[in-house]
Amino acid sequence: MPTSQLNPQQLEAATAPFGNNLIIASAGTGKTSTIVGRIAHLLKSGVLPEKILLLTFTNKAAAEMVARLKRYFDSNVIDKIEAGTFHAVSYRWLKQRNPKITLKQPGELKTLFRTVYDKRQFHRLNLETKPFSATYLYELYSLYQNSSLGNFGSWMEERYKEHISLLDIYQDIIDEFEDTKREFGFVSFNDLLLLAIESIKKEPIVFDEVLVDEYQDTNALQEELINTLKPKSLFCVGDYDQSIYAFNGAKIENISTFAQRYPNAKVYSLSVNYRSSEPILKLANRVIAKNERIYPKELKVGRAGESIPPKLLVYDTLFEQYQGIAKLIKQSLTSYEDIAVIFRNNSSADGIEASLRELNIPCRRKGGTSFFDAKEVRFILDIVAIIVNPKDLMAFINIFEYAKNVGASLAKDIFTSLTHFGEGNLIKGVLNPAVRDLPKLNSKSNRQLGLFDESSEIGAASRFAFMGFSKEILNHPVVKISRIEKEALQFFEKFYNLLKELNPNSSASYIIERIAKSELFKDIAQMLSTQRAKLKTGEIDSEKKDEAKKRIEYKAKLLIELAKPYREIARFLNAMILGGGELSEGEGVNLLTVHASKGLEFKDVYIVDLADNRFPNRKLMSKNGGLEEERRLFYVAVTRAQERLYLSFAKYDKIRKVEYKPSIFLFEAGLIKEVVENEK
Repeated sequence: MPTSQLNPQQLEAATAPFGNNLIIASAGTGKTSTIVGRIAHLLKSGVLPEKILLLTFTNKAAAEMVARLKRYFDSNVIDKIEAGTFHAVSYRWLKQRNPKITLKQPGELKTLFRTVYDKRQFHRLNLETKPFSATYLYELYSLYQNSSLGNFGSWMEERYKEHISLLDIYQDIIDEFEDTKREFGFVSFNDLLLLAIESIKKEPIVFDEVLVDEYQDTNALQEELINTLKPKSLFCVGDYDQSIYAFNGAKIENISTFAQRYPNAKVYSLSVNYRSSEPILKLANRVIAKNERIYPKELKVGRAGESIPPKLLVYDTLFEQYQGIAKLIKQSLTSYEDIAVIFRNNSSADGIEASLRELNIPCRRKGGTSFFDAKEVRFILDIVAIIVNPKDLMAFINIFEYAKNVGASLAKDIFTSLTHFGEGNLIKGVLNPAVRDLPKLNSKSNRQLGLFDESSEIGAASRFAFMGFSKEILNHPVVKISRIEKEALQFFEKFYNLLKELNPNSSASYIIERIAKSELFKDIAQMLSTQRAKLKTGEIDSEKKDEAKKRIEYKAKLLIELAKPYREIARFLNAMILGGGELSEGEGVNLLTVHASKGLEFKDVYIVDLADNRFPNRKLMSKNGGLEEERRLFYVAVTRAQERLYLSFAKYDKIRKVEYKPSIFLFEAGLIKEVVENEK
């Protein structure tokens, strides 16, 4: 039975008497085994399976626990247990009572919200405060629903006093939005819980015991649902030191005040860690002890094996840090799948991913777009590919599809034409086209059939004569392509000017830098940043556009840094392209944000960019949970490591020209001696 495999702490918790029980399950202490053991104990004690409710934060977690139970009990028994996420369980209940409700995804509801918002003509009001955008107001409303059950106006007034004059308008928008949803039977994820609470108050659902996994991540709304159910017994499992979702409305107060809020509450603690070695646990304990101790605890080692002290890696620059870690991973005997690089900010992943690719190390990045899949990076590498191999048709098509009114078909025609006038060499066809006859139009074997009009020799350039093109372009045979239009020719002129500047024999970094500074790339950056800032209404969010431009510039500068060790552009391109197959298959080194790493474990863990204002992230901590939340993030990251832990710090960012001080967490861990500037 599951209970026979539990250690004394786990067994005591799993067999706790009926009542209000909180189990503090520290990292790696076997919370899943304890929950499974608890349900097994309930069933053996005669509790009917349909009177057990298991609430989790992922369907995967619920499915894993159910699967474990089916090893010991009949499937028909276990299938009667109500198990799933807060939302999934609530949806099942609501569907039983009202089959007509339709769950809508956040993106769909944002669009609906914007249709209501756009009716308000803010521009006609004489406002001192700029109104929140439709998207931001929707997100605020969603956060309010998660974190508060009070009045929306009061909640807003407390946080955004400068918007008091707009609160009536905001409330009116929300009221109309909710009316529209009701009219069509639409519900949001938050609505599932709100409606479930209302429904249970009218028609109670009685459970003998409710079990809650990851209790530290519950928000006000989820806690209200638990309280509304009024179970005979409550079994909550969590760890306040792993509460890292304040930005999403999670309330650490739910777990910290459990003993005060629930009568006769009992608190059990699981402290034997089966995941990490002793030196790793000691470091984690030293740092997290700086947070207020809500319930006294300290992780203890429960695993045998090698104990390697955590290692501090210090580099002069960010880029040297990423390259240094990539080299260490290359030299490691640990399989790539058992290695994780964990970071606080997504921007850190670009440098490490690029450095791994350079050494042909496969990696998979959870969430976000791969550095090499970013359109701006692919564009630069496609230009490089043309320089290295002028016969690269696909690179040319990828480039020219950015030109207005040029699709893949016309791009291929332009390539074919330029190659013809370059006597087989695209670059020659662009820069020094040979004086050659046009292809014969009626030859069945001629693959360029249809590229040119019968009259293209006569006045081909005349249609572009007064449009500001240079003589070189007006005299270029590309103007004779019948389907080419003004915008496409403008794009070609910038492509022509860029190729004229580039010498294949120049260093790789010089070539990348010239591409990044070209008018052509500036146009691409403008186009992509505009696309990324476009709202569904068609409007452009100027702040998002500026931020998108900065990110594009940063990626270009990162490529320049990557190229510096390479004298030959071909070798640089090969280094960037190799390993693409493994990456697309999602194998290799794991690149993870701290949030994405939660619940996972790896033999080797590298935590990068442990610099003040990067980790801890001062900007984010001012909004979400302060330094204590950042410290919990660090604790989560550290406790992902089983055998080897590397903590890295870089002193300087050459691209942004920013100097960094070491993270306070390195000081608290005892890895550096000097005192770092603390809370502000």
